[in-house]
Order: sequence, then C-alpha cells, then structure tokens
Amino acid sequence: MTKKTILSFLFVCSMLFVNAQEWQTDFEQAKTIAAKENMPIVLVFQGTDWCAPCIKLDKEIWSTEEFKSYANKHFVMLKADFPRKSKNALAPIQQEQNNKLASLYNKNGFFPHVVVLDKTGKIMGETGYKKTTPAEYIKLLNTFK
Repeated sequence: MTKKTILSFLFVCSMLFVNAQEWQTDFEQAKTIAAKENMPIVLVFQGTDWCAPCIKLDKEIWSTEEFKSYANKHFVMLKADFPRKSKNALAPIQQEQNNKLASLYNKNGFFPHVVVLDKTGKIMGETGYKKTTPAEYIKLLNTFK
C-alpha cells in the first residue's frame, strides 16, 4: 500500500469512529464521564434480540444521524441489554452489572425502558418507546434535565 492509500484509509476510519454512537456498558464509567463532561446519562434497558419496540427505538431514534450527532455532545449513553438467544448471551460480569442496574432503575421489568440520570445516578425522568421523530425524542429527553 502506498502512504497516500494508508492515510486515506485512516481518515475514513476516523470519520466512522467520530460518527459512531458511543454506548457505555459500565455504570461507574458512565458516571465518571457524565461528571467530567457535565452531561446526564441516558440509561436504556433493551432486549436487542427479542423486544420489537426496543428494535424500533434503536432503528427510529438511537441509530439516526440526527440523534447520534446530538447525543455525542449532550448525553452519556448507557446500554443495559437483556438478550434471550444464547448466541447473543452477555459475559457473566456484564449480565450481573445489567441485573444490578435493573434492580435499581427498572424494577417493573419494562422494555424498552429509558431512564435519564444525573451524573450521580439520581433519576431525573423516565420514558420508553414513542412513535416520534429523533428531534421530538431529544426534546422529551431534555425535559428531564
């Protein structure tokens, strides 16, 4: 490969990384980032391989460029996934962490369940799937700040 080809490849890769949604999976790390950046945490309880509304929420909101662009500057996104298929099983430590989060923030076992937390982990607001636009969902999340 030429130097120019390598540099072009690295540039494209860096652009993909910049536009990627930064999902945290560790609550303590999410709180550290939230404190440092002075941003709320958006904790999402989802079942990525079985929950139809969770899949819709991901497709219609989380995966849109509009939401990702906004979230990268305004939220710390924290995912607590609860897959059912054995091929998607989480590492035992991750599953334990997600179970602990559910015992604190999703006692009723709703999916999807979206909890907006302050940097210390205090609940500011809760919601779920809404058939709406990314802009309207952002407005909803911001009402909890």
